[in-house]
Amino acid sequence: MNSQLWQQLAPLLEGRTYTDLTHAFHPGQPHFAAFPDESREALFDMEKGDGFTAHRYSIVGQWGTHVDPPSHFVRGGRTLDEIPVEQMLLPLVVLDISDRVHNDEDATPTLADVQGWEARNGHILPGSFVALRTGWSRRWPDAQAMANKDQAGISHTPGWSREVLEYLFENRAVAAVGHEQTDTDPGVATSQQDFSLETYVLARDKWQIELLATLDNVPEAGAVLVATWAKPLEGSGFPARVFAIH
Repeated sequence: MNSQLWQQLAPLLEGRTYTDLTHAFHPGQPHFAAFPDESREALFDMEKGDGFTAHRYSIVGQWGTHVDPPSHFVRGGRTLDEIPVEQMLLPLVVLDISDRVHNDEDATPTLADVQGWEARNGHILPGSFVALRTGWSRRWPDAQAMANKDQAGISHTPGWSREVLEYLFENRAVAAVGHEQTDTDPGVATSQQDFSLETYVLARDKWQIELLATLDNVPEAGAVLVATWAKPLEGSGFPARVFAIH
């Protein structure tokens, strides 16, 4: 009886591809300018004769590929430990605007992009995770290329659009969203301290993953996303390990 579920699951997983969508975090990587850099210390080190190796990490919760729960922007919002594990295994939708971003670094998705996806694949399932593919993760870990600022200090990076987020949450009841760039909002907005789209997502009691990697290796439909993270009590964000099965 103990192996019955695995016997049912194993044939479904046989021959599948597992794609890691996570950047390995490290000191000196791109990060929000107001945050300190990571510091890392070997408390015990086998290379120095100790019996084991153990590191102490000092990081901001929003570090590298990470999860933002509602409490990141919303007072009284759900914290990381309050997000159920049932929400960590989700149908994956990849909304690809990378070709447009190649010609316009300020590009954002439109309803036509979503309608095109649904024309090819059917309605987005309730409870899905929708990832915005922009190609921006290819710039990692070059901080200047990720920020892409002009001479006036304005960042030119892609982001979400309000019309698409409203459609996804209000019409398709998706569970969460994610993206390759640093922020939910496009760079021209965040350069003016406008984080209204991130506020919109988290105020709807949803969560998101930022700084996803290698979405170009995942099909636009048919994959499953697994998103996991540590469980700090009342946590407002933490590095995540995210992968797709397809």
